[in-house]
Amino acid sequence: MSPDARPIERAFQRLREELEIRTPFPPEAEREAEAAARRVASPGPDRVDRTEVPFVTIDPPGSRDLDQALRIERDGEGFRLWYAIADVGFFVDRGGAVEAEAWLRGLTVYAPDRRDPLYPPVLGQGAASLLADETRPAVLFGLTMDADANVTASTVERALVRSRAQLTYAQALEHAEGGTLFEKEEWADTLTLLKTFGELRRAREAERGGVSLPIRDQHVQHTAAARLGYELAYEEPNAAEEWNAQVSLLTGHVAALRMVEAKVGMVRTLAPAEEERVAAFRRAARALGFPWPEGTPYAAFIRSLDLRHPCLVPLMWQARRVTRGADYVAFDGEAPEDPLHHALAMPYAHVTAPLRRLADRYVLDLLVELENGKRPTPAEVETLKKLPKVMDEAERKEGRMERGAVDIAEAFLLRGRVGETFPATVLGVKNREAEVQIEDPPVRVSAARPKDAPWLDLGQRATVRLAGVDVEAGKLNFVLEPSA
Repeated sequence: MSPDARPIERAFQRLREELEIRTPFPPEAEREAEAAARRVASPGPDRVDRTEVPFVTIDPPGSRDLDQALRIERDGEGFRLWYAIADVGFFVDRGGAVEAEAWLRGLTVYAPDRRDPLYPPVLGQGAASLLADETRPAVLFGLTMDADANVTASTVERALVRSRAQLTYAQALEHAEGGTLFEKEEWADTLTLLKTFGELRRAREAERGGVSLPIRDQHVQHTAAARLGYELAYEEPNAAEEWNAQVSLLTGHVAALRMVEAKVGMVRTLAPAEEERVAAFRRAARALGFPWPEGTPYAAFIRSLDLRHPCLVPLMWQARRVTRGADYVAFDGEAPEDPLHHALAMPYAHVTAPLRRLADRYVLDLLVELENGKRPTPAEVETLKKLPKVMDEAERKEGRMERGAVDIAEAFLLRGRVGETFPATVLGVKNREAEVQIEDPPVRVSAARPKDAPWLDLGQRATVRLAGVDVEAGKLNFVLEPSA
């Protein structure tokens, strides 16, 4: 840690303390996790051996908590997808100390200087993680698909799997588009087919009326190359990550269909966009110079966007307000009246990140039971019903940590530039403040509007002056210049 970096890290730690982010694991949970990790050597006789399947994982560089491994192969004109998900239920006993601690966490919380995991690292980054060249217990989805990537049959089983390689999205993209990076590997065709599969599934999404916003989220990254040890950046889109996301979405869809059919489980729902919100967004889009022909649905409009448009960022800022947040809905006896995630335009459940998200483990356990013709016990149903509240609170805390870390990094980056002016783009105006996007450094802030300042339109260029900085509080005081 460089001496200059310590103030920002103290601010990150203060934020963790304010949000009551749990950091060290209790000794009893650590001991229990270490004992459970040794189970990996004896996974039991009731698993299907799928270690001959050449799985690979695709994750950000340096990841150790590997939840998923995949294999895609041709099945006639269609596809066969194997999707292995870490079997947390094998390692984490219900009623034990590790499970109790996980319920207090809910999620793995990421910050620029550290990560506070859902499970002790000996499990989450070790025995339970689908690391390359290691045999691991997994919950394995087997999906048979036709030539258009529609599912025609599916299975769920507890299995043993062995990943052959840990890849990054950049590596997956390079091979998928060039075909030579891993051409000698037995699993190389998975990456080529991932592109074909991913594009087909995106086409199916468009047919359903589903939509994904092309948002570049701001984040803070820790890098030795940065002068201060941290820098602000925007997530750059990667097609391989999008294709891989389609695998996860399809698996979550299959899981949701099974639970809805069985009338027991937990799905992720999102209400349809309200007409008033869509109408307001349509007005904003037209004000920003985006043509929106009459009769064009919201989802079709989003898919038609020119991602090079200079006002895309303020448009996406407005698009976030079209729908409300997604909800977890647990049910037993009757399926939800509306089980759809309307942004995806299909039923959907969280199942693919059990090492980082508490709820997924319990849905996976349930799916295996349903596959074997069993029903959950009353205690298991009660657990499902308790999860939505716990997950909602964990997500709120995670969101505040993420936004707070960006605020702190912004203040730290600009601490020596009080009095300077910056060109910006208007994202929105509310009361006496304007939300603006500064391009360099990439900072999104509120700026006070002087009483004599003219009204600002969305997408309008403006000039803001930095009037004050408080690094520890993550506060920036910007003011619109009267000439803006």
